[in-house]
Amino acid sequence: MTVLQENLERLEEAIASACRAAGRPRREIELMAVSKTFPAETLVEAAGLGLTLFGENRVQEFAAKALRAGELWTEGVREGLRVHLIGHLQSNKATRAAELFDGVDSVDSVRLAERLNEAAAKHGRRLPVLVEVKLSPEETKTGLEPETEEMARLLEHLPDLESLHMRGLMTIAPWGAPEAQTRACFRSLRAWRGRWAAAHPRLNFDVLSMGMSGDFALAIAEGATQIRVGTALFGKRAPGQR
Repeated sequence: MTVLQENLERLEEAIASACRAAGRPRREIELMAVSKTFPAETLVEAAGLGLTLFGENRVQEFAAKALRAGELWTEGVREGLRVHLIGHLQSNKATRAAELFDGVDSVDSVRLAERLNEAAAKHGRRLPVLVEVKLSPEETKTGLEPETEEMARLLEHLPDLESLHMRGLMTIAPWGAPEAQTRACFRSLRAWRGRWAAAHPRLNFDVLSMGMSGDFALAIAEGATQIRVGTALFGKRAPGQR
């Protein structure tokens, strides 16, 4: 058994335990394997273990990785996988992102949404997206604060962007925060989802992407439908990388 297999088994046990504690069935939680910074070989190995949803942080990094992975896939494997961009995306890279990724989970401006919509239309596809919500005071965090005018404009405008498929919301809890603060962050996203879903019935808010290696159990308890796990699955990244 490889290290990755062992890590996946432990992770699945932990997810199942968190679901039981929250009184939720395991099938309600989608696992995203955050493969950013890891080589194509690791992504291919994870796909061979049955993982089908992956998260990457940078357009250029995944472009190079995808070329290498293409040399390693067994026939038909790539067709069953989805690789989403979860890192901050500059609008000038929207065209390449819409070409490379199966979804963009970090939409944080009207301009970016419009650029992605234009790019997806050129490729004849409907691109799944999540709106990234900033619920942490940390300056390094990206996303839109929920009560801003830009957020209101984005939610109003998204139904008209026919080449985008709005699926829900994503957030990142404060790094190293106490449990109560982390829970409050996740609970806040769920509350905003309820308000926005009522106010914008043309939009889909099914996905609540929240919780990572250190706090996914809390996220599950607070209503996450998708968790993004990297370190607990693939191991520690190089210093300075998150």
